[in-house]
Amino acid sequence: MSALVEGAKVMAKGQITLPKDIRSKLGVAEGDRVVLIWDQDRVVMMNPALFAMRMLQKDLEGAAAEGGFESEDDVAADIMETRRRART
Repeated sequence: MSALVEGAKVMAKGQITLPKDIRSKLGVAEGDRVVLIWDQDRVVMMNPALFAMRMLQKDLEGAAAEGGFESEDDVAADIMETRRRART
């Protein structure tokens, strides 16, 4: 759900103050960094860790099928086999 935050003012150095509820929802605190993404006519602000995870998920989309994994059981079996080989 989107929320409109009124009254955010851009200061001389381009700084703005994020309201406490927005900082909490982003999971950021003083000194943390955020990612700003330009999306046509709007700017989206994200927690960098969440942004990185979404990019990784996008990059890996379809990789399981390409590797021959059709289910979680296939993945578990492969992990068990890899561990077995590592012990020998």
